[in-house]
Amino acid sequence: MSNADIHTTRQPSPQGLSDKLQQAGQDAKTGASELISSAADAARDKLNELGTAARDTAADATGKIRNQVGVQQGAGADYAEKLAGNIRKAAHAFESDTPFAARTIETAADYVEDAASRIRNGSLGDVIDGMTSFARRQPAAFLGLSVLAGFAAMRFLKASSTTDSSADRRAS
Repeated sequence: MSNADIHTTRQPSPQGLSDKLQQAGQDAKTGASELISSAADAARDKLNELGTAARDTAADATGKIRNQVGVQQGAGADYAEKLAGNIRKAAHAFESDTPFAARTIETAADYVEDAASRIRNGSLGDVIDGMTSFARRQPAAFLGLSVLAGFAAMRFLKASSTTDSSADRRAS
């Protein structure tokens, strides 16, 4: 072999080197593109899983809240029905002395009974609409009912505090 042959075999041609660099660049570009596509697919899958988990959690929370509201709604309706019964008893006490007051109180009892039904079967908006309508139609009865409800609330609070104090005394 001659010196000329050694130099030509050791040094690649500029065209061959350019082709290899171009091919390496294409391979790197293809690899990067595949990697980005794979990462994007993985991120999309994780995001979908996260969205599904969030929807499931929200659905569970909504279900629990609805159940709790239903329980409270039933308790409120029961209390309103008892209040209507007590109002009716008060109306009967006024029948002999002041029949007009008895009729007004009886109307208030009817309203409370209707409100109890709405509470049990309807929404809070229905109850508020009904109260507003009743207050416009029967302002005196509404005022009387408000006073009666205030007395009932005070009696309930007073009875609760008495029960708590007697329980505290027994515990001592």
